[in-house]
Amino acid sequence: MFQRVILLILDACGVGELPDAGDYNDIGASTIPNIARELGGLNMPNCGQLGLGNIVPLVGIPPIETAKACWGKMAEKSSGKDSTSGHWEIAGIVLNKPFPMYPKGFPPQLVSDFEKAANIKTIGNSPASGTEIIAQLGKEHLQTGKIILYTSADSVFQLAAHEDIIPLKRLYEICQIARDLLQGEHAVGRVIARPFIGKPGNFERTSARKDFSIAPPSNTILDLLLKNKIPTISIGKIGDLFAHQGFIKYVKTINNMDVIDKLLDEIKLSNSGLLFANLVDFDMLWGHRNDTESFGLGLEKFDQKLPEILKLLNERDLLIITADHGCDPTLKHSTDHTREYVPLLAYNIRIKKGISLGIRESFSDIGQTVAEIFNISNNLPGKSFLKDIVLTLS
Repeated sequence: MFQRVILLILDACGVGELPDAGDYNDIGASTIPNIARELGGLNMPNCGQLGLGNIVPLVGIPPIETAKACWGKMAEKSSGKDSTSGHWEIAGIVLNKPFPMYPKGFPPQLVSDFEKAANIKTIGNSPASGTEIIAQLGKEHLQTGKIILYTSADSVFQLAAHEDIIPLKRLYEICQIARDLLQGEHAVGRVIARPFIGKPGNFERTSARKDFSIAPPSNTILDLLLKNKIPTISIGKIGDLFAHQGFIKYVKTINNMDVIDKLLDEIKLSNSGLLFANLVDFDMLWGHRNDTESFGLGLEKFDQKLPEILKLLNERDLLIITADHGCDPTLKHSTDHTREYVPLLAYNIRIKKGISLGIRESFSDIGQTVAEIFNISNNLPGKSFLKDIVLTLS
């Protein structure tokens, strides 16, 4: 039926609070709907034609009877609301225990062990916005050479350094030392290298960020695809989230538009397998900074580029658009990820009138659908929605 799946993650683009959102201080979170409401509507006609407005009420994106895609929304079954657990669940791993987080900073002994192992001193060690902590501590970093250590509401151990003080190669070495150290009870989801440039008052983070993720504890659909000699390609941050496991090719990108351009290139180059891409700017640039206007503009720019993707797809392609969590910029009390349902759109050129895929109990339904498409025997969680899509094909 299909021989290629294009899986596109709109990072942090949730569509409404999950029933347990209160446990995460996320009551009222609804990323795309709240952005649409606050901006007086979103101009996203192409996503609207696929059925985005059928999933939840959206100002400016009305529901459509003859949607060109099947639509629904998915609940996260894993504990937590971070990028790693969200992507892992999509690929077939449900975590019963969330990754450790450090709202008061990392324990002194852990920091001491890291400093000794990496032969470097740290400053910071607190939850913070990356741009803000660089502005606050960048000058001290330049003067002392001490690396800036910080975290967030996500399970991350972040290390920021000016490229003139700590060259990229050395920063990456330090991050790998941290990754090797952070195991067991301190096994954070990601260690992140955060290089920056510039002078005090005008620091700027660069695109040389690098994530050092903990490896998945068991096989994902990606591993199973490779074992069955089905090509898998990572575009953007995807490979980092899986500790560079389960892909035959990694395509680096610098922003949302570059992700789309590289995805277009890969669609032209390939004819089978899985293309797995992530549009990270929604999360990294706008969600965490409560920048509702830029987030909305980013959604509209994605919508403008969507026809370029659709135009390249053939009858054997299935495009799946979804997200990994929310990050509602309209919640001014928080800059954290939000515990939300995520949208689900499944498009094939033969669909003339899409149907509802309902509320899926787990993100892992995507992984199971991919498994069924490629006839992969597995014991992964999730329920395939392939049969529902097939019913809509002309």
